[in-house]
Amino acid sequence: MLRGEKVTLRAIEREDMEILWRFWNDLDVELAGGGDPPLPVSLERLRARFDREAREGTPDKTNFVIEADGACIGQCGIFHFEVASRHCELGVAIGDKEYWGRGYGREAVRLLLDYAFRVRNFRRVWLETHAANERAIRAYKACGFVEEGRMREHIWLAGCFVDNVVMGILREEWRANLTGDG
Repeated sequence: MLRGEKVTLRAIEREDMEILWRFWNDLDVELAGGGDPPLPVSLERLRARFDREAREGTPDKTNFVIEADGACIGQCGIFHFEVASRHCELGVAIGDKEYWGRGYGREAVRLLLDYAFRVRNFRRVWLETHAANERAIRAYKACGFVEEGRMREHIWLAGCFVDNVVMGILREEWRANLTGDG
């Protein structure tokens, strides 16, 4: 379990599937995340995937529930582990819109970065977001991420093409951000 002032990151339990299913099927939440066009996901399918991953393990990802005020408000994790070059991708989604824009996602990202760099010994963490998600880009920059690249008009999002923004942070940049030297 990873604890911050506002959020706790904990293992995803089977009992979390129903609330996560609601988040995954909320069009506003899915459009904020961007990427592939949103598709409905059945609760049965989500539970089946959880059961399969619980049984077989997931060697290239670590997911967490984001908990605040005693409730699941979203999920986050690191994935696409690259063993030789020691990097991974980060993802975060606050599904409960009452918690949007209030620093909960930012704290979850900071906890994940600490986990990735200090506990898992990665040397670089990267992510992708769409350019229209300005709130997320501001939060990632506040956590030390820098824009590394942009794929122009790469994502179809709610009726128009938007840029895909690739951001990353190196372990040294993360350390400097912690001490205020960066």
